[in-house]
Amino acid sequence: MGSKLKNIGLIGLGMIAGVAASMQLDAIAQKSGAEPLPLEEVRQLTDVFGMIKSNYVEPVEDKKLLTEAISGMVASLDPHSAYLDKKAFKELRESTMGKFVGLGIEVGMEDGYVKVISPIEDSPAYRAGIKAGDLITRLDTTPVKGLTLDEAVKKMRGEPNTKITLTIARKDEDRPIIVTIMRQEIRMQSVKSKVIEPGYAWLRVTQFQEPTVDDMAKKILAFYAQEPNLKGIVLDLRNDPGGVLPGAIGVSGAFLPKDAVVVTTNGQLASSKVIYAAKRDEYAQGSLTDPLARLPDAIKKVPMVVLINSGSASASEIVAGALQDYKRATIMGTQSFGKGSVQSVIPLPPDRQTAVKLTTARYYTPNGRSIQARGIVPDIMVDEYADGDGLNGLRLREADLTKHLINDKDKDATEVKATTVDEKEEERLIAQEKKRKPLEFGSKDDFQLAQALNHLKGLPVQVSKVKAEIRDTTSKDDKPLKDIRKDGKDSKTPPEKIEKAPAEKIEKK
Repeated sequence: MGSKLKNIGLIGLGMIAGVAASMQLDAIAQKSGAEPLPLEEVRQLTDVFGMIKSNYVEPVEDKKLLTEAISGMVASLDPHSAYLDKKAFKELRESTMGKFVGLGIEVGMEDGYVKVISPIEDSPAYRAGIKAGDLITRLDTTPVKGLTLDEAVKKMRGEPNTKITLTIARKDEDRPIIVTIMRQEIRMQSVKSKVIEPGYAWLRVTQFQEPTVDDMAKKILAFYAQEPNLKGIVLDLRNDPGGVLPGAIGVSGAFLPKDAVVVTTNGQLASSKVIYAAKRDEYAQGSLTDPLARLPDAIKKVPMVVLINSGSASASEIVAGALQDYKRATIMGTQSFGKGSVQSVIPLPPDRQTAVKLTTARYYTPNGRSIQARGIVPDIMVDEYADGDGLNGLRLREADLTKHLINDKDKDATEVKATTVDEKEEERLIAQEKKRKPLEFGSKDDFQLAQALNHLKGLPVQVSKVKAEIRDTTSKDDKPLKDIRKDGKDSKTPPEKIEKAPAEKIEKK
């Protein structure tokens, strides 16, 4: 396959970089017993610094050189680690609360231009008619060619109620499209819901934010007020890029037994070896009340389907993986993105207004499955449309990203990657996709949702002819949580009976 749909680094304008990494504001101590600094390499760094200061064609500020050196060092590690300057750090914190200033698009880079991955629902870009696949060639009077993605993103951001003019190249248009968009503070609706038909409810989480658990609890209570005898619920996590970890724990905890293990993490530091359970202090940190305590007991047993696709990542995969491991819900749709790494946001001294977003651990489902670069495979594969979904195998996933972490649980397993097709077939599939009417999740035209309802009712489901992109090499005698047991011994204890490790301290600005 060509590079058109691969190697696109996602970044949301005002959203968390990458695919919305699960976030912890965490002061991490330096690893004890660290190796001494490599003096020869450090000397080279200072030599290059001095060389630039004395020989470069024009003067360069010390701060700029050192900041760029830090940025490059962190960015070289993996697709989700990054240095955050004051503005980026501020925007990251704001995005977890469900608001930011911008255009409302997720973008990547292709052939030197900014490529629109997806407009965010109800955003200025969405209302202006910006479409997935559009190439942004000019920002006001500035050509995009030659800019880095970060530089282009900064130009698209700005103050509320200020305008920016985008010049767009669209494949099915002969002439450039010029659109002027007003930047706005965007408040994302984290949870959407409705009763689809008597007895059956649809609950959609668009992104995991700080208010998500409270919002979800209110929606569920509204379901039961309207439908006291709820027969089934569809939890829709399609195109949910993730977000804050407490949100994922709380959403899972609403449907799982009390104190059930939701996800575990493992990394170099002792503080990264953690078992997260469905407990109030995990999903309602700092709150005086438990939002899940108000829910009826019936929600733990109501038949349930979880919808996922290639845009379901990170926190979405945590929820889907936990509900799948406990056999609490049937997972339906297409294989998820495969982002199974933890990013800790570490404020930097002296003023703690800048930070490093650093990958510090991997995520594992309650049964010990690693999510990284493989994702969650649905129990029932269902295409997005009744006539198939040819682009599903071409869509970007974690394993397509340069320098992605491997799946450490099964290093020989085939990672999920985009399907290889020739250029003509790729063009045919793209042309077919353009002819489709844009899908609105939760609408009467939502084929996957219709199949989820059929499953809940015991009716036939139209299963995809496409099989999962990976093989399952997990052996029957896998030992859940083996790597993070305190005594290092194997255990067959059910996940909900395992004692929780001390939680990391979370510091919020």
